[in-house]
Amino acid sequence: MNVARALAATVLVLVAIGDAASQGPVRRLATVAALREYPSYFHLQNVLLHGEFVESGIEIVLRGGERDVPVVLKDTTTPSGLVEVRGQLIDVGRLEPNDARIAAYAQERRLDPWPRPGEELVLMVTNVTSTQPAASPSVRALALQPWRFEGQKVTVVGQFRGRNLFGDLPSAPGKSRWDFVLRSADAAVWVTDLQPRGRGFVLSVDARVDTGRWLRVSGTVALERGLVTVAGNTLAEAEPDTAPVEEEAPPPPPPAEPGDVVFSSPTEGEADVPAAGRVRVQFSRGIDPTSLTDRIRVGYLGAAPDAGQAALEFTSAYDAATRAVEIRFTRPLQPFRTVRIELLEGIRTFDGAPVRPWTLTFSVGSN
Repeated sequence: MNVARALAATVLVLVAIGDAASQGPVRRLATVAALREYPSYFHLQNVLLHGEFVESGIEIVLRGGERDVPVVLKDTTTPSGLVEVRGQLIDVGRLEPNDARIAAYAQERRLDPWPRPGEELVLMVTNVTSTQPAASPSVRALALQPWRFEGQKVTVVGQFRGRNLFGDLPSAPGKSRWDFVLRSADAAVWVTDLQPRGRGFVLSVDARVDTGRWLRVSGTVALERGLVTVAGNTLAEAEPDTAPVEEEAPPPPPPAEPGDVVFSSPTEGEADVPAAGRVRVQFSRGIDPTSLTDRIRVGYLGAAPDAGQAALEFTSAYDAATRAVEIRFTRPLQPFRTVRIELLEGIRTFDGAPVRPWTLTFSVGSN
């Protein structure tokens, strides 16, 4: 490598580092076919797709070309016709069944047995807008609506990105030893069967130093295994596209894990509990003590207490070190009675997640 080329490589690396530091969250422009073919690549990624909402049995799916993916719409609407959809793809099998991000979806679908990775995909939609069929070819149009140009000869302009040196696309077509990625703004496609060389330049598909070049490529569009490709015929240098890249909002953080009761003393259904005994309830996660106020209910089951007996009263104290609340009764419990303790909805963990409501019943002994 000569001195000029070495200096150019150094400058490119420094620019790339600066770009990476300032770049916002990544958004992947894709097709439904690409999501289906490469779920591990798109799992938990922000994605942008074009397609139409279609009813399929009891669910709504997004159909792009000939492939579908189920959607969860939340508060978004479903306009008819071609739409631009933003959301987060979830490969359900890569999450645990109790993951709060897909708990409601899994319950509705009754996923049993739990799917393996790649078997069950769902698109968590965050925004939907109506759009129009692409009128002219561009890298973005090919990336989002390849079915409109499949088999056609097109000319597109984009930045040379080598043999996917920046991970713009999930896989390689493997058509020739010169296959390279062409990117414009936030969209990318593969160019195959054409060596990246022209008048006065020869680019290496394995050298990042060459990825600053902009090219005009002509060729025929194809969609294979979820990859959009242009089988190139000709290429030449082109002027850079200065259109700004729209930054994507970061994906929402996963909901905090719900809390559960994991232990109690006495245990559910236990008999002969001492009348002067205490109740200890331990949680799976730390609790916000203030959320316990007025959310513990204690009472007898069955007939009303004997005449003259005071109402069942108690105090409670939370121990953060053991994640447990201790319930003490202000008077001894009535012998041979059944006691029910309820933790009501509204109790929260330390980070605001809900604690699932819980009930304990036990029987008091003779003394």
